[in-house]
Amino acid sequence: MTGPTAPQVFRVDGRVALVTGGAGGIGLAAARLLAGAGAQVWIGDLDPEIGAAAAAEVGGRFVPLDVSSTGSVDGAVDRIVADAGRLDIAVNCAGIRHLGSAAETVTDDEWSTVMDVNATGMFRSCRAEGRAMLAAGTGAIVNIASMSGHVVNRPQPQATYNASKAAVIMLTRSLAVEWATRGVRVNSISPGYIETALTARSRAIPERLDVWLQGTPMGRLGRPEEIAGAVFYLASDAASYVTGADLSVDGGYTAV
Repeated sequence: MTGPTAPQVFRVDGRVALVTGGAGGIGLAAARLLAGAGAQVWIGDLDPEIGAAAAAEVGGRFVPLDVSSTGSVDGAVDRIVADAGRLDIAVNCAGIRHLGSAAETVTDDEWSTVMDVNATGMFRSCRAEGRAMLAAGTGAIVNIASMSGHVVNRPQPQATYNASKAAVIMLTRSLAVEWATRGVRVNSISPGYIETALTARSRAIPERLDVWLQGTPMGRLGRPEEIAGAVFYLASDAASYVTGADLSVDGGYTAV
């Protein structure tokens, strides 16, 4: 018995995709690639102006989405399903970064804010997307985690962020096992240091950037487009037997 051909597995024609945090960075790069491969892309983002512009760029649709609000997340997914009839792919990129505070000085509010967006927000997104996909018996979810869920970054202190991304990786594995026999695949990607707005402040500190590059065997930062390729693989039929995986895309950082 032969399987699908390479052109078939690397197309997502007619599939409906939601990209949370899709207005910039990794999310926008993933949205461009999915749209270029035939998907109907919905950009879900907190900023309506930037989100609508991103959706127009990729020929998709914009839906307001705030991962810190259950009602917002559920409403966004419900709107997509009502309009498009289904949800086939979800790429969860929405997140925030908290740097510069030593753990002993982090306040409860700072901890709660990061965890609510990065960990609980990821769960809210997966829960809503999963309901839609489980009802249809098919779907692929790709969560953006971080190599910070595997290693302790240096020299910047970021215990809160690291903990939130470790939670994303375990959530992904747990959902993948729970939904494996029901047609829904769930995987995550752990990027290394990528040239995005989230890393801009730290990249502007020469001594910090030098440490990052020294710790990365490839000796450079990654580009959002290089993460998008991994997103597309996990979202496509090329990864039809892959679930519960966390794919490191970090220039070799975690291989050392």
